[in-house]
Amino acid sequence: MKALTVDVRESTGRILCCTIFRPGGKKLLAKGHVLSDEDVRLLETEGMAEVWVTALDEGEIGEDEAVMQVAMAIGCGSLEIRPAAGGRANLVATRDCCVLIDDELLKQINCTASIVIATLANFSFAQAGQRVATIKSTPFAVAAPELEAVISILRERGSILQARPLQDPQAAVLYTDPVAGDRARQLFENVMRQRLERFGTSSNFVLSALEEESAVVRALQHLVRAKPSVILVASTTAPAGPEDVVGRAMLRIGCHLERFLAPVEPGSLLLMGYKDEIPIVSAPGCFRSAKTNVVDLILPALLARYRVSGWEIACLGHGGLLT
Repeated sequence: MKALTVDVRESTGRILCCTIFRPGGKKLLAKGHVLSDEDVRLLETEGMAEVWVTALDEGEIGEDEAVMQVAMAIGCGSLEIRPAAGGRANLVATRDCCVLIDDELLKQINCTASIVIATLANFSFAQAGQRVATIKSTPFAVAAPELEAVISILRERGSILQARPLQDPQAAVLYTDPVAGDRARQLFENVMRQRLERFGTSSNFVLSALEEESAVVRALQHLVRAKPSVILVASTTAPAGPEDVVGRAMLRIGCHLERFLAPVEPGSLLLMGYKDEIPIVSAPGCFRSAKTNVVDLILPALLARYRVSGWEIACLGHGGLLT
């Protein structure tokens, strides 16, 4: 790739090396813009005789084409690609969704010399129309072998980003208290409503139960039959783990306990299990306040019916100090 100054009348199809401004500072044409016949007439009208442009060498791909090729390969799900000026392409959510990121693959691509990708954090909730990723290339052009290497990695390893839609997300809530379940509901229902509204849903199924093993078992069995996206157990106590009332009740209904303890604060006493494909989450103390905690980190994925693993919970430690 080389830069040169050419007569405006000979610049059609060339790439601008720098942004052109009108007198007064208003942008006329952006750096990286491919000049058309209409642009040439506009420049002549503005009194410009020469422009500074680039000429691509053999084996180079223009920045706009390069980022579009990568954009088409990195994502799947509820996404659309929107080209942007300056060798950029944006991925935008077409529906409310949970953004899932292959962090290791993203790092591998970002170690290349020609293309970088910025995304939202893994498990992020994105509303329809929100930008979830941007792809940027080196200015003006990318060497064809480098672009081919990036595309080859993506074909071999799969998507970096998945926009998993929240299709009719349904949250079930079980309020428990050692004295009276309704007491927990009175204390936590307003905060629960605020938390779920962040993700465009509400508590579709609600029960209160005395925090006693048999009562919690019956309530969980009833909620499981409704087949919600997730069951949240909001207890006024702070259980020490699977051996306490909620944990024992989860085991009695046949839950696989996926994870106890999360490297997140607030929310370190998280207990998460699965009854078949339905996640059940107990997070002591996390429903007393609407401030961000471990529930907010994993709830978008659970509402999108993505099975969050114990390993993925363990990976939340980097950035897990929320307060």
